[in-house]
Amino acid sequence: MNHILHITTPRLELLPCSLEVTQAVITQNKSQVEKLLEVTVPDDWYAGQVLNFFPRYAQMLIEEPSDLGWGVWLMIHASDCSLIGDLGFGGKPDAQGTVELGYEVLPKYRNQGYAFEAVQALVNFAFTQPELKRIIAHSPQDIMASCRILEKLGMQHLETFNTPDYPTAPILKWQMTLESNSGHE
Repeated sequence: MNHILHITTPRLELLPCSLEVTQAVITQNKSQVEKLLEVTVPDDWYAGQVLNFFPRYAQMLIEEPSDLGWGVWLMIHASDCSLIGDLGFGGKPDAQGTVELGYEVLPKYRNQGYAFEAVQALVNFAFTQPELKRIIAHSPQDIMASCRILEKLGMQHLETFNTPDYPTAPILKWQMTLESNSGHE
């Protein structure tokens, strides 16, 4: 999936996070990340949940460089060349052709349609990959903006469950298949 190096939307550039950038993020070398990406990286991006995934993501790219694109993508605001969030998958599709989607936008850029714009573009791109059959996502029920994004994207609610990892609200599991995505481009 590394044959396309970026995805362009009306307001964003989506870049798959390279191993070099990933290693700079892990060491919290902000100036190196900014130099490699040629963007401004706001300090609050380093507080995001995706940072917990970076060590595993680095190992994934070391073991299989062609997995670039099935992990972290960086959301760049095109007009101000600033990193405003991240999104991506937890790895390449499993044996059933399923990947899990995640996304996060910095607070300053929320409620402006950036998450939907980015997620829609990445999902549409991902479904051009022949090995992908289904995308799943999880969202806490109390984060209504995230639930609305998944609904607007055309994902179907599969189940609701509780987890000790997020004790304040139930978690909603969503899915989208190649067939259900065909009308949402």
